[in-house]
Amino acid sequence: MIVIENASKTFDGGRTFAVDGISLTVRDGETLALLGSSGCGKTTTLKMINRLVEPTSGTILVDGRDITAGDRIALRRSIGYVFQGIGLMPHLNLARNVALPLRLRGVPPAPRRARARELLQLVDLPPDVYAGKYPAQVSGGQQQRVGVARALAGDPDYLLMDEPFGAVDALTRDRLQQELLALKARLRKTGIFVTHDIFEALTVADRIAVMHAGRIEQLGTAAEILSRPASDFVRELFGKPARQLQLFTDRTS
Repeated sequence: MIVIENASKTFDGGRTFAVDGISLTVRDGETLALLGSSGCGKTTTLKMINRLVEPTSGTILVDGRDITAGDRIALRRSIGYVFQGIGLMPHLNLARNVALPLRLRGVPPAPRRARARELLQLVDLPPDVYAGKYPAQVSGGQQQRVGVARALAGDPDYLLMDEPFGAVDALTRDRLQQELLALKARLRKTGIFVTHDIFEALTVADRIAVMHAGRIEQLGTAAEILSRPASDFVRELFGKPARQLQLFTDRTS
């Protein structure tokens, strides 16, 4: 599991807090969505888990161990990270992009190539067609799939995803969400999915943590949040899309 206990992060000596005393638990095999608008602390929370950003205070446990007590490189090897904006290396073909974490670990070339081909197939990019292509030669949605494959290269226990589908069109995003659900069912990874899109959170997550101004307003299943919003902010956040959907339904019925 991932357990966050009263964790905070300030970048200005305590005058303001990007993350302000949050606590949550991500259960084994669960996908938890961090949902909120830009600047609410979602990405900072994600980065604290694999120590791209060090917590100012509080405790973060991965597999029951305090992340600050061990080696950050070993920690990151147990966590796959899908960056916002994908972050593929433009000078490497897709197979080499996928295999990059294995190369950094010193895995020999032959098993690296085999693993890259396996993962490209897993994300529905047949390696005979796509392994030798470069990022500029494929679509944004296909690049996103490569980013997911790269995060899975070392068979990590955990998967952190920061707005992984934010740069693609709505139809491609919907298709990628469904592919992620299929992968989730097959691989049973414990993961955190950062998004500002309510419908995306409702689609991909087992539970949702609604964040606002560095704090968690509510944590629960979609049914719990929709039926019993814990604050006016949560009620308004989820109420507006519901009203928009009802208005569209009324107009088209």
